[in-house]
Amino acid sequence: MRKSLLLVSMLIVASIIMTACGSSAATDAPAADATEAPASPAGFGVTLETVKARGNLICGVNAQVPGFGYVDESGNYSGFDVDYCRALAAAIFGDPSKVEFRPVTASERFTALQSGEIDILSRNTTWTLSRDTELAGNFTATTFYDGQGMMVPADSGATTLKDLDGGTICVQTGTTTELNLADVMAAEGISYTPAVFEDADSTFAAYSEGRCDAVTTDKSGLVARRTVLADPSAHVILDVTMSKEPLGPMVRHGDDQWFDIAQWTVFAMFAGEEYGVDSTNVDDMKASSQSPEIRRLLGVEGDMGLKLGLDNAWAYNIIKTVGNYEEVYNRNLGPDTPTFIPRGYNSLYTDGGLLYAPPVR
Repeated sequence: MRKSLLLVSMLIVASIIMTACGSSAATDAPAADATEAPASPAGFGVTLETVKARGNLICGVNAQVPGFGYVDESGNYSGFDVDYCRALAAAIFGDPSKVEFRPVTASERFTALQSGEIDILSRNTTWTLSRDTELAGNFTATTFYDGQGMMVPADSGATTLKDLDGGTICVQTGTTTELNLADVMAAEGISYTPAVFEDADSTFAAYSEGRCDAVTTDKSGLVARRTVLADPSAHVILDVTMSKEPLGPMVRHGDDQWFDIAQWTVFAMFAGEEYGVDSTNVDDMKASSQSPEIRRLLGVEGDMGLKLGLDNAWAYNIIKTVGNYEEVYNRNLGPDTPTFIPRGYNSLYTDGGLLYAPPVR
Protein backbone atom coordinates (compact mmCIF):
# COMPACT_ATOMS: atom_id res chain seq x y z
CA MET A 1 0.00 0.00 0.00
CA ARG A 2 2.82 2.33 0.99
CA LYS A 3 4.61 1.48 -2.26
CA SER A 4 1.48 2.34 -4.26
CA LEU A 5 1.12 5.67 -2.49
CA LEU A 6 4.79 6.42 -3.07
CA LEU A 7 4.45 5.60 -6.77
CA VAL A 8 1.39 7.86 -7.12
CA SER A 9 3.20 10.69 -5.34
CA MET A 10 6.22 10.33 -7.63
CA LEU A 11 3.99 10.43 -10.72
CA ILE A 12 2.24 13.59 -9.49
CA VAL A 13 5.57 15.31 -8.83
CA ALA A 14 6.88 14.33 -12.26
CA SER A 15 3.72 15.67 -13.88
CA ILE A 16 4.12 18.99 -12.11
CA ILE A 17 7.77 19.24 -13.16
CA MET A 18 6.95 18.48 -16.80
CA THR A 19 4.12 21.02 -16.80
CA ALA A 20 6.43 23.65 -15.32
CA CYS A 21 9.06 22.89 -17.95
CA GLY A 22 6.46 23.12 -20.66
CA SER A 23 5.33 26.51 -19.37
CA SER A 24 8.90 27.69 -19.25
CA ALA A 25 9.46 26.58 -22.81
CA ALA A 26 6.34 28.38 -23.91
CA THR A 27 7.45 31.47 -22.04
CA ASP A 28 10.93 31.32 -23.55
CA ALA A 29 9.60 31.03 -27.11
CA PRO A 30 9.68 34.30 -29.05
CA ALA A 31 6.27 36.04 -28.85
CA ALA A 32 4.48 37.05 -31.99
CA ASP A 33 4.82 40.73 -32.80
CA ALA A 34 1.53 42.27 -31.65
CA THR A 35 2.00 45.19 -34.01
CA GLU A 36 2.56 43.05 -37.08
CA ALA A 37 -0.08 43.70 -39.74
CA PRO A 38 -2.28 40.74 -40.65
CA ALA A 39 -1.59 39.05 -43.94
CA SER A 40 -3.39 40.68 -46.86
CA PRO A 41 -6.03 38.55 -48.59
CA ALA A 42 -5.55 37.36 -52.14
CA GLY A 43 -6.20 40.15 -54.63
CA PHE A 44 -5.44 42.93 -52.15
CA GLY A 45 -3.76 45.84 -53.94
CA VAL A 46 -3.96 44.33 -57.43
CA THR A 47 -6.33 46.97 -58.83
CA LEU A 48 -4.32 49.94 -57.61
CA GLU A 49 -1.13 48.36 -58.92
CA THR A 50 -2.78 47.78 -62.32
CA VAL A 51 -4.17 51.31 -62.50
CA LYS A 52 -0.84 52.88 -61.58
CA ALA A 53 1.06 50.75 -64.10
CA ARG A 54 -1.41 51.72 -66.83
CA GLY A 55 -1.13 55.38 -65.92
CA ASN A 56 -4.84 56.12 -65.78
CA LEU A 57 -8.15 55.06 -64.29
CA ILE A 58 -10.87 53.50 -66.48
CA CYS A 59 -14.28 54.54 -65.20
CA GLY A 60 -17.58 53.17 -66.50
CA VAL A 61 -20.11 56.00 -66.83
CA ASN A 62 -23.36 57.03 -68.43
CA ALA A 63 -23.16 59.26 -71.47
CA GLN A 64 -26.85 60.09 -71.88
CA VAL A 65 -28.06 61.69 -68.64
CA PRO A 66 -27.33 65.43 -68.29
CA GLY A 67 -26.18 66.41 -64.83
CA PHE A 68 -24.95 62.89 -63.99
CA GLY A 69 -23.11 61.43 -66.97
CA TYR A 70 -23.23 63.13 -70.33
CA VAL A 71 -20.95 63.57 -73.34
CA ASP A 72 -21.33 66.56 -75.63
CA GLU A 73 -20.75 66.75 -79.38
CA SER A 74 -17.08 67.50 -78.79
CA GLY A 75 -16.63 64.38 -76.72
CA ASN A 76 -16.37 66.18 -73.38
CA TYR A 77 -17.77 64.35 -70.37
CA SER A 78 -19.56 66.11 -67.54
CA GLY A 79 -21.81 65.26 -64.64
CA PHE A 80 -22.02 64.37 -60.98
CA ASP A 81 -20.92 60.74 -61.48
CA VAL A 82 -18.23 61.79 -63.93
CA ASP A 83 -16.75 64.17 -61.36
CA TYR A 84 -16.50 61.30 -58.89
CA CYS A 85 -14.24 59.52 -61.39
CA ARG A 86 -12.08 62.63 -61.59
CA ALA A 87 -11.91 62.76 -57.80
CA LEU A 88 -10.73 59.14 -57.65
CA ALA A 89 -8.06 59.87 -60.27
CA ALA A 90 -6.94 62.88 -58.23
CA ALA A 91 -6.66 60.70 -55.12
CA ILE A 92 -4.49 58.17 -56.95
CA PHE A 93 -2.40 60.32 -59.28
CA GLY A 94 -2.85 63.85 -57.96
CA ASP A 95 -4.28 64.61 -61.41
CA PRO A 96 -8.04 64.48 -62.18
CA SER A 97 -7.40 64.25 -65.90
CA LYS A 98 -5.83 60.79 -65.64
CA VAL A 99 -9.11 58.99 -66.25
CA GLU A 100 -10.58 57.33 -69.32
CA PHE A 101 -14.37 57.46 -69.44
CA ARG A 102 -15.92 54.30 -70.79
CA PRO A 103 -19.65 54.70 -71.60
CA VAL A 104 -21.61 51.57 -70.66
CA THR A 105 -25.30 50.81 -71.01
CA ALA A 106 -27.44 49.53 -68.15
CA SER A 107 -27.38 45.99 -69.51
CA GLU A 108 -23.61 45.81 -70.07
CA ARG A 109 -22.29 47.78 -67.08
CA PHE A 110 -21.95 44.85 -64.67
CA THR A 111 -20.26 42.59 -67.21
CA ALA A 112 -17.80 45.41 -67.95
CA LEU A 113 -16.96 45.64 -64.26
CA GLN A 114 -16.73 41.89 -63.63
CA SER A 115 -14.51 41.32 -66.66
CA GLY A 116 -12.06 44.07 -65.69
CA GLU A 117 -12.89 46.20 -68.72
CA ILE A 118 -13.45 49.05 -66.26
CA ASP A 119 -11.85 49.64 -62.85
CA ILE A 120 -14.96 51.13 -61.26
CA LEU A 121 -18.58 51.81 -62.19
CA SER A 122 -19.90 55.32 -61.52
CA ARG A 123 -23.15 55.33 -63.41
CA ASN A 124 -26.41 56.06 -61.52
CA THR A 125 -26.49 52.48 -60.25
CA THR A 126 -28.81 51.39 -57.43
CA TRP A 127 -27.40 49.49 -54.47
CA THR A 128 -29.34 46.23 -53.98
CA LEU A 129 -28.77 42.94 -52.18
CA SER A 130 -28.53 40.88 -55.37
CA ARG A 131 -25.98 43.26 -56.87
CA ASP A 132 -23.93 42.95 -53.70
CA THR A 133 -24.04 39.15 -53.91
CA GLU A 134 -24.93 37.64 -57.29
CA LEU A 135 -23.01 40.31 -59.22
CA ALA A 136 -20.09 40.19 -56.76
CA GLY A 137 -20.00 43.93 -56.32
CA ASN A 138 -19.22 46.29 -53.44
CA PHE A 139 -20.97 49.65 -53.30
CA THR A 140 -19.36 52.63 -51.64
CA ALA A 141 -21.38 54.94 -49.41
CA THR A 142 -24.36 56.29 -51.33
CA THR A 143 -23.54 59.48 -53.20
CA PHE A 144 -27.10 60.30 -54.33
CA TYR A 145 -30.36 59.26 -52.67
CA ASP A 146 -33.08 59.01 -55.29
CA GLY A 147 -36.46 57.44 -55.99
CA GLN A 148 -38.22 56.26 -59.13
CA GLY A 149 -40.74 58.61 -60.71
CA MET A 150 -43.02 58.94 -63.71
CA MET A 151 -43.17 61.64 -66.37
CA VAL A 152 -46.16 62.33 -68.63
CA PRO A 153 -47.14 64.93 -71.23
CA ALA A 154 -48.62 67.95 -69.47
CA ASP A 155 -51.72 67.82 -71.67
CA SER A 156 -52.44 64.18 -70.76
CA GLY A 157 -54.29 65.17 -67.63
CA ALA A 158 -52.66 62.31 -65.68
CA THR A 159 -51.84 63.14 -62.06
CA THR A 160 -51.60 59.66 -60.47
CA LEU A 161 -50.42 56.21 -61.50
CA LYS A 162 -54.04 55.02 -61.70
CA ASP A 163 -54.58 57.52 -64.52
CA LEU A 164 -52.18 55.39 -66.58
CA ASP A 165 -54.29 52.23 -66.33
CA GLY A 166 -54.28 50.44 -69.69
CA GLY A 167 -51.53 52.68 -71.05
CA THR A 168 -48.05 52.07 -72.45
CA ILE A 169 -45.00 53.03 -70.38
CA CYS A 170 -41.50 53.45 -71.77
CA VAL A 171 -38.79 51.92 -69.59
CA GLN A 172 -35.13 50.97 -69.93
CA THR A 173 -34.29 47.28 -69.76
CA GLY A 174 -31.75 45.73 -67.41
CA THR A 175 -32.55 48.18 -64.62
CA THR A 176 -34.22 48.21 -61.21
CA THR A 177 -36.60 50.68 -62.88
CA GLU A 178 -38.13 47.91 -64.98
CA LEU A 179 -38.55 45.64 -61.95
CA ASN A 180 -39.95 48.39 -59.70
CA LEU A 181 -42.49 49.35 -62.34
CA ALA A 182 -43.81 45.80 -62.46
CA ASP A 183 -43.95 45.56 -58.65
CA VAL A 184 -45.72 48.86 -58.08
CA MET A 185 -48.28 48.46 -60.85
CA ALA A 186 -49.09 44.92 -59.67
CA ALA A 187 -49.51 46.13 -56.09
CA GLU A 188 -51.82 48.93 -57.26
CA GLY A 189 -53.77 46.66 -59.59
CA ILE A 190 -52.94 48.82 -62.60
CA SER A 191 -52.65 47.20 -66.03
CA TYR A 192 -50.08 48.56 -68.46
CA THR A 193 -47.94 47.61 -71.44
CA PRO A 194 -44.18 48.07 -71.03
CA ALA A 195 -42.28 49.46 -74.02
CA VAL A 196 -38.71 48.32 -73.26
CA PHE A 197 -35.56 49.90 -74.71
CA GLU A 198 -31.82 49.30 -74.43
CA ASP A 199 -30.63 52.77 -73.35
CA ALA A 200 -31.81 56.17 -72.17
CA ASP A 201 -31.62 57.80 -75.60
CA SER A 202 -33.92 55.28 -77.25
CA THR A 203 -36.26 55.20 -74.23
CA PHE A 204 -36.81 58.95 -74.21
CA ALA A 205 -36.85 59.18 -78.00
CA ALA A 206 -39.81 56.79 -78.02
CA TYR A 207 -41.53 58.83 -75.33
CA SER A 208 -41.00 62.14 -77.14
CA GLU A 209 -42.37 60.59 -80.35
CA GLY A 210 -45.58 59.68 -78.53
CA ARG A 211 -45.03 55.92 -78.69
CA CYS A 212 -45.91 55.59 -75.00
CA ASP A 213 -48.16 57.43 -72.55
CA ALA A 214 -45.49 57.90 -69.90
CA VAL A 215 -41.83 57.24 -69.18
CA THR A 216 -40.29 56.08 -65.92
CA THR A 217 -36.82 56.18 -64.39
CA ASP A 218 -35.18 57.69 -61.31
CA LYS A 219 -36.54 61.17 -60.59
CA SER A 220 -33.08 62.63 -61.10
CA GLY A 221 -33.02 61.06 -64.57
CA LEU A 222 -36.45 62.48 -65.39
CA VAL A 223 -35.31 65.95 -64.37
CA ALA A 224 -32.14 65.56 -66.44
CA ARG A 225 -33.80 64.18 -69.56
CA ARG A 226 -36.63 66.70 -69.52
CA THR A 227 -34.06 69.45 -70.08
CA VAL A 228 -33.16 68.04 -73.52
CA LEU A 229 -36.72 67.46 -74.77
CA ALA A 230 -37.96 69.84 -77.47
CA ASP A 231 -40.26 71.66 -75.02
CA PRO A 232 -39.45 70.81 -71.39
CA SER A 233 -42.50 72.73 -70.14
CA ALA A 234 -44.76 70.32 -72.05
CA HIS A 235 -43.89 67.50 -69.64
CA VAL A 236 -44.60 67.03 -65.94
CA ILE A 237 -43.17 64.67 -63.35
CA LEU A 238 -45.93 63.13 -61.25
CA ASP A 239 -45.89 63.65 -57.49
CA VAL A 240 -45.20 60.00 -56.76
CA THR A 241 -42.14 58.10 -55.55
CA MET A 242 -42.19 54.45 -56.57
CA SER A 243 -39.05 53.15 -54.88
CA LYS A 244 -35.86 53.79 -52.92
CA GLU A 245 -32.86 54.27 -55.20
CA PRO A 246 -29.56 54.68 -53.31
CA LEU A 247 -27.05 55.42 -56.06
CA GLY A 248 -23.28 55.25 -55.89
CA PRO A 249 -20.01 53.86 -57.27
CA MET A 250 -19.46 50.10 -57.43
CA VAL A 251 -16.29 48.00 -57.46
CA ARG A 252 -15.59 44.27 -57.82
CA HIS A 253 -15.34 41.89 -54.89
CA GLY A 254 -11.85 40.67 -54.04
CA ASP A 255 -9.70 43.76 -53.54
CA ASP A 256 -10.36 45.40 -50.19
CA GLN A 257 -7.72 48.06 -50.70
CA TRP A 258 -9.41 49.26 -53.88
CA PHE A 259 -12.78 49.31 -52.13
CA ASP A 260 -11.28 51.38 -49.29
CA ILE A 261 -9.86 53.91 -51.76
CA ALA A 262 -13.17 54.20 -53.63
CA GLN A 263 -15.08 54.49 -50.35
CA TRP A 264 -12.86 57.10 -48.76
CA THR A 265 -12.85 59.22 -51.91
CA VAL A 266 -16.58 59.66 -51.26
CA PHE A 267 -16.00 60.36 -47.57
CA ALA A 268 -13.26 62.92 -48.33
CA MET A 269 -15.76 64.97 -50.35
CA PHE A 270 -18.38 64.68 -47.59
CA ALA A 271 -15.82 65.68 -44.96
CA GLY A 272 -14.57 68.60 -47.00
CA GLU A 273 -18.05 70.11 -47.04
CA GLU A 274 -18.65 69.33 -43.36
CA TYR A 275 -15.42 71.06 -42.27
CA GLY A 276 -15.80 73.99 -44.64
CA VAL A 277 -12.80 72.99 -46.76
CA ASP A 278 -13.28 73.69 -50.49
CA SER A 279 -11.19 74.23 -53.60
CA THR A 280 -10.86 77.97 -52.88
CA ASN A 281 -9.53 77.75 -49.32
CA VAL A 282 -7.90 74.32 -49.12
CA ASP A 283 -4.37 75.74 -49.33
CA ASP A 284 -5.00 78.17 -46.47
CA MET A 285 -6.63 75.44 -44.41
CA LYS A 286 -3.72 73.10 -45.00
CA ALA A 287 -1.23 75.77 -43.91
CA SER A 288 -3.05 77.21 -40.92
CA SER A 289 -5.83 74.98 -39.58
CA GLN A 290 -5.31 73.77 -36.03
CA SER A 291 -8.14 71.22 -36.27
CA PRO A 292 -6.64 67.72 -35.93
CA GLU A 293 -9.39 66.27 -38.15
CA ILE A 294 -8.72 68.78 -40.94
CA ARG A 295 -4.97 68.31 -40.62
CA ARG A 296 -5.37 64.54 -40.96
CA LEU A 297 -7.76 64.98 -43.90
CA LEU A 298 -5.35 67.24 -45.77
CA GLY A 299 -2.26 65.12 -45.08
CA VAL A 300 -0.52 67.43 -42.65
CA GLU A 301 -0.35 64.70 -40.02
CA GLY A 302 -1.38 61.12 -39.39
CA ASP A 303 -0.25 59.34 -42.60
CA MET A 304 -3.88 58.66 -43.59
CA GLY A 305 -2.98 58.40 -47.27
CA LEU A 306 -0.28 55.82 -46.66
CA LYS A 307 -2.83 53.64 -44.90
CA LEU A 308 -4.79 53.56 -48.17
CA GLY A 309 -1.70 52.93 -50.29
CA LEU A 310 -1.78 56.52 -51.56
CA ASP A 311 0.12 59.76 -51.03
CA ASN A 312 -0.81 61.61 -47.84
CA ALA A 313 -2.09 64.47 -50.02
CA TRP A 314 -4.82 62.23 -51.52
CA ALA A 315 -7.77 64.13 -50.01
CA TYR A 316 -6.11 67.51 -50.52
CA ASN A 317 -5.76 66.66 -54.22
CA ILE A 318 -9.44 65.68 -54.45
CA ILE A 319 -10.69 68.91 -52.90
CA LYS A 320 -8.14 71.16 -54.61
CA THR A 321 -8.72 69.87 -58.14
CA VAL A 322 -12.35 68.61 -58.12
CA GLY A 323 -13.98 70.09 -55.02
CA ASN A 324 -15.88 68.95 -51.98
CA TYR A 325 -19.32 67.33 -52.25
CA GLU A 326 -21.19 70.64 -52.24
CA GLU A 327 -19.05 72.03 -55.05
CA VAL A 328 -19.54 68.91 -57.18
CA TYR A 329 -23.29 68.90 -56.51
CA ASN A 330 -23.77 72.58 -57.31
CA ARG A 331 -21.66 72.35 -60.45
CA ASN A 332 -23.87 69.65 -61.89
CA LEU A 333 -27.23 69.75 -60.09
CA GLY A 334 -27.31 73.10 -58.31
CA PRO A 335 -29.77 75.97 -58.65
CA ASP A 336 -27.79 77.60 -61.46
CA THR A 337 -27.94 74.51 -63.69
CA PRO A 338 -30.66 73.28 -66.09
CA THR A 339 -30.74 70.03 -64.08
CA PHE A 340 -31.42 71.65 -60.69
CA ILE A 341 -32.48 69.14 -58.03
CA PRO A 342 -32.98 70.38 -54.44
CA ARG A 343 -30.58 68.52 -52.17
CA GLY A 344 -33.12 67.08 -49.74
CA TYR A 345 -31.76 63.76 -48.45
CA ASN A 346 -28.49 64.57 -50.27
CA SER A 347 -27.59 67.11 -47.61
CA LEU A 348 -25.13 66.62 -44.76
CA TYR A 349 -26.49 65.02 -41.61
CA THR A 350 -25.96 68.40 -39.92
CA ASP A 351 -28.52 69.88 -42.33
CA GLY A 352 -31.10 67.12 -41.98
CA GLY A 353 -29.74 64.94 -44.79
CA LEU A 354 -28.22 61.47 -44.93
CA LEU A 355 -24.60 62.26 -45.83
CA TYR A 356 -22.18 61.33 -43.08
CA ALA A 357 -18.43 60.73 -43.15
CA PRO A 358 -16.71 58.57 -40.50
CA PRO A 359 -13.75 60.13 -38.65
CA VAL A 360 -10.51 60.48 -40.57
CA ARG A 361 -8.20 59.04 -37.93
